[in-house]
Amino acid sequence: MNPFWQNIFRGRGYQQTLHYFLSTVPAFSKLDKKDLAFLENIVHSRNYQSGEIVFSQGDIGSGMYIIRTGQVQIFTQDDQDTTTEQAILNEGDFFGEVALTASRPRCASARTTAPTVLIGLFRSDIEEAIRRHPAFSANLMFGLNRVISDRLLQCSLQLEELKKKLISDQKEAADE
Repeated sequence: MNPFWQNIFRGRGYQQTLHYFLSTVPAFSKLDKKDLAFLENIVHSRNYQSGEIVFSQGDIGSGMYIIRTGQVQIFTQDDQDTTTEQAILNEGDFFGEVALTASRPRCASARTTAPTVLIGLFRSDIEEAIRRHPAFSANLMFGLNRVISDRLLQCSLQLEELKKKLISDQKEAADE
């Protein structure tokens, strides 16, 4: 397409649209324009104030969230109510994606740390899409599977590094 026309139709305003924003999320980045338009119609936008709990550790997960603006802290609490920060997530980051495929308790809590707009995609919407739009659903699930697989691989690599460090530390301690 001629860049002159592309600038008219895909100018800075397009980058502010939900369609564009969803296309930048790794789980959705391989969706075509038609699938992105469908996705745009089934996601939910919600505004949160700073300090609001999005979900709590132990809650049964119902969906994933994408940070359109703002910031979210992921944290865990032990039996003594000691809080441990696991991550700080910012615009474009997402969390809770496992809940789209499995109805399991959340392993951490999520709380906003600033005024935040979250885009939610929920399992009930995916189940409805599977019945009515199987091709879209397959494309969406492949994208989610790719992200979950990448995260699992990253965890495995980190675990392997920690294991090596532990063995090395044990050998050093034994040599002393």
